[in-house]
Amino acid sequence: MKKNLKKLVALGLVATTGTTLLAGCGGSDKGGSKDGKVELVMSVWDSDQEPVMKQMAEAYSKENPNVTVKTQLTTWNEYWTKLEASATGGSAPDIITMNVLHVEEYADAGILMDLTDAEKESDLKVHDNFPAPLVDGYTVEGKLYGIPKDFDTNAVFYNKEIFDQAGVAYPTDGWTFEDFRKTCEDLQAAGLPDGVYPTAINRNSGQTTYDAAVFANGGYFLNEDNTETGWDKKETIEGIQPWLDLVLDGLSPTLQQMTDTDPDSMFQGGQLAMYFSGNYMIPSYNKTLEGKYGIVKRPSFNGVDKDIINGLAFSVSANTKHPEEAKDFALWLGSKEAQEIQGKSGTVISARNDCQELFLDTHKDLNLQVFLDNVPNTELLPHCKVTAKLSQVEKTYLEQAWQGEITLEEACKSIKPEADAILDEMNAK
Repeated sequence: MKKNLKKLVALGLVATTGTTLLAGCGGSDKGGSKDGKVELVMSVWDSDQEPVMKQMAEAYSKENPNVTVKTQLTTWNEYWTKLEASATGGSAPDIITMNVLHVEEYADAGILMDLTDAEKESDLKVHDNFPAPLVDGYTVEGKLYGIPKDFDTNAVFYNKEIFDQAGVAYPTDGWTFEDFRKTCEDLQAAGLPDGVYPTAINRNSGQTTYDAAVFANGGYFLNEDNTETGWDKKETIEGIQPWLDLVLDGLSPTLQQMTDTDPDSMFQGGQLAMYFSGNYMIPSYNKTLEGKYGIVKRPSFNGVDKDIINGLAFSVSANTKHPEEAKDFALWLGSKEAQEIQGKSGTVISARNDCQELFLDTHKDLNLQVFLDNVPNTELLPHCKVTAKLSQVEKTYLEQAWQGEITLEEACKSIKPEADAILDEMNAK
């Protein structure tokens, strides 16, 4: 494991301030007490989800009195840095909340435990009880490294008050990207207040916006065997361009404005009439906008309904001091009992097929069905072992396009050779 962790250090993925960040991390020796009690630590980055994760942990401990589970909340901005530092120091949380973008590099670095045999010996049956893209997303080279926790798809959230003040009709399901663009123009023509925009299309919001359009248009970012990118393809560029045009035409804030204030905060603050986002943001939006916004299906692109599915999983630290208890807890977290607790909380959509609809009953005033209807038409968020490196290359050139310094075609064709070289290096190892 230490050899693989050195790869992360070489890639610049592990924090250099490990001593500070390791303070308070899980995986301590507390669990091995003489009375047979075991304490597990479960990491989480979303404060909205921590209460229900505590509830799940308490339910497990009630059935397994020898095991207690402590949640460890870390902000998103610090989560991965702290996790990598704790893994290097041998004190990673026993249960790690994992996402698709990191699972391959973490598995490759030896940070995550292979759960394949444990799952086979259990009655969980992930291939029967969870959406295939989620199981595939946490399967690396035929080995399972995460028990699906939840999933998200995307929709358009709209501010009813802004639409009412502008005298523009609310959007409806079944619309197209052209309809969406026209709605943005109608809102702008109605004269929105200073600092209020029809929508916001950030450079790094591909998961909710242009990624799906690229797939709908026949383009791609990574080929099936992760040997080549498709950034230079006409279909890819044409799938992104209409979204960038919203920024260049003033229907969206500028990149600098969205850097100063992220679009999620803009929507919550009443500065956006429409915003593409995932179901996971509902608890946050409700804090300031409950009853003031609606949800509508994302528009089709080029006549095709397409969306991106993403989801979290429960992984187990390869270095846990309590492997049997940690594996058992992770598997239980995928059970119907655990997933029902999560689903009824209304924070996220539970990953289990037989628990997904519980989410619909938690916010009856919102059109939540669109998130489930999207699932058959989804593509998994593109990812591989070197996602972090690829993202840096994309950021370098796409930001220039978002600022109008170069064309999108120039940006995409600049990404292509650098990204392919990174893939070549990855595949040569």
